[in-house]
Amino acid sequence: MEQELRNKVKQAAKEYYKEIYGNKREFDYIPPSGKLLGEEELLNMIDASLDMWLTAGRFNKEFENKFAKYMGVKYALSTNSGSSANLLAFSALTSHKLGERALKKGDEVISVAAGFPTTINPIIQNGMIPVFVDCEIGTYNIDAEKIEEAITPKTKAIFLAHTLGNSYDLDKIMSLAEKYNLWVIEDSCDALGGEYKGRKIGTIGHIGTFSFYPAHHLTMGEGGAVITNDSLLYKIIMSFRDWGRDCCCPPGKDGVCGKRFSQKLGNLPFGYDHKYTYSHIGYNLKITDWQAALGCSQIDKLDKFLEIRRRNAELLTELLSDLKEYLILPAVKEGVKPSWFGYLISVKETAPFTKQQMVEYLEKHKIGTRQLFAGNILRQPMIVDNDVNFKIGNSKIINSKELTEEHYKLLPNTEFIMNNTFWVGTFPALGENEIKRIADTIKGFINESI
Repeated sequence: MEQELRNKVKQAAKEYYKEIYGNKREFDYIPPSGKLLGEEELLNMIDASLDMWLTAGRFNKEFENKFAKYMGVKYALSTNSGSSANLLAFSALTSHKLGERALKKGDEVISVAAGFPTTINPIIQNGMIPVFVDCEIGTYNIDAEKIEEAITPKTKAIFLAHTLGNSYDLDKIMSLAEKYNLWVIEDSCDALGGEYKGRKIGTIGHIGTFSFYPAHHLTMGEGGAVITNDSLLYKIIMSFRDWGRDCCCPPGKDGVCGKRFSQKLGNLPFGYDHKYTYSHIGYNLKITDWQAALGCSQIDKLDKFLEIRRRNAELLTELLSDLKEYLILPAVKEGVKPSWFGYLISVKETAPFTKQQMVEYLEKHKIGTRQLFAGNILRQPMIVDNDVNFKIGNSKIINSKELTEEHYKLLPNTEFIMNNTFWVGTFPALGENEIKRIADTIKGFINESI
């Protein structure tokens, strides 16, 4: 009877989807990012709702297994956002269970200032010093040749995002990590499905992080994931995600760890319930099964989504290739297969127009644009209006209250990105007509400006 009723509900949902969402969407305004949902997602969400299971359950287990298999790693943990994934990944490296390799307050972490705040925030929130290295123009990733000069005896980790799905030089970075015994977190929130020399981005460092916000390569509405091949890191990340618990038993399950009443931890009495024993000062950053159900459907379509993103980017490059006198188009290094979260364009300083003028024209003509997130994060109120310590390259520690224009000059390419760079959409709901419209509008602007 239960299955029969479920089938009736699902059949009604199929008819609803076909009637309301079945026709291909026509874009008046072409957004820079967005989701692409089908009948399968709706049915899975309804199936999860009918379970009446409100926390992570069967769909979450299925998604974590599917995601780990897709990425080719041993462990995948879901979480409620990509930002939370970054927080969990970095916080895990502070665990006492890592012994001498645990990160401590005052340690230094290599990163970049041209990116999203939640790559930097966990470093500051954990009392450490972000060390900003300049970026390359074209790839918009860290200039890997400048990393080593920024490393000191206090450097303990490298925490970088792959910019809009385009990988940085992982050979160089992993070589430096081995040489100086550094942790590497690959923030792959904008790079799911991208590859570096045949290996998936996010699987080469010690920990990889991902976002499933609606703008990303697959969506759960809100959601994210952390992956690793290290069993100890997996247990630590799970602990930080699940209130800091020492126990690995999932919600609603007892005795999975086999140690519920047989241990003495901390100063607790012997046999204190392991489900209520906490080894870290953690969080509650789990997802719901409803979100996981959506992810289970989306991951089955991921390769198709990636194919469309790559095709859209290739078409934009083809259509804009005759504008290189004025524009810098994305650069891809040998061995890199981007997953193209978006398509980055820079206006050359010699052009007879500015980025601001181009962006305003595009938006006026209903082409959505985005900045490369914070631009130069050192100019953001989150830094300028707070008391934050950091370094730029091999400089001494700088306090945010001491910032001057001379400091910004130490990151010339980051400043260029802030002033000259923006991006347009490649997401899979966009087809050839939309991509041609984007290119034609850019060409129209340039023709009017020269």
